[in-house]
Amino acid sequence: MKQNWKPGTVLYPLPAVLVSCGATPDEYNLLTVAWTGTVCSDPPMCYISVRPERHSYAIIRRTGEFVINLTTRRLARAADWCGVRSGRDYDKFREMGLTAVASEKVAAPVVAESPVNIECRVRQVLPLGTHDMFLAEVVGVQADEAYIDPQTGRFCLERADPIVYSHGEYFALGEALGHFGWSVRKKKTGRR
Repeated sequence: MKQNWKPGTVLYPLPAVLVSCGATPDEYNLLTVAWTGTVCSDPPMCYISVRPERHSYAIIRRTGEFVINLTTRRLARAADWCGVRSGRDYDKFREMGLTAVASEKVAAPVVAESPVNIECRVRQVLPLGTHDMFLAEVVGVQADEAYIDPQTGRFCLERADPIVYSHGEYFALGEALGHFGWSVRKKKTGRR
């Protein structure tokens, strides 16, 4: 038997990412976001949804830029800590021992310890209720070479060990189950 849930708890698990923002080192900040995703491939676009009362909200609204930094098992503590502490009270990079590095296309820094950094420029802010959605164009992506397969050029997600968020808990992603189209791919027949 299925149980009715309240409408706000619909799609899980969610990516748990660290969003970095700020135009100068003295205002750099990190925010943990689970309301995020891809919305378009050409032009490449994604979004984050942030509560207006969050410290990072005003920074992103003013600068119009942010970076989505993929989190991993090694970054799980930082992801949680940065989600429950405010940048008004803490220098989150320093407190978590993370390295802010200049981005290639935006003023907001990337997190050096993250395997993938997605540089974003806000195109539109959509007030939705408890959160406002920052709809953004992806203007740059950096991926750590340690996670790139030298033969295929593919990003090896399983090596990065990313985490997701579901109903107040963090989980590491498991094994690969297949690839796009594997369910309809024709089996090769042997020649005789």
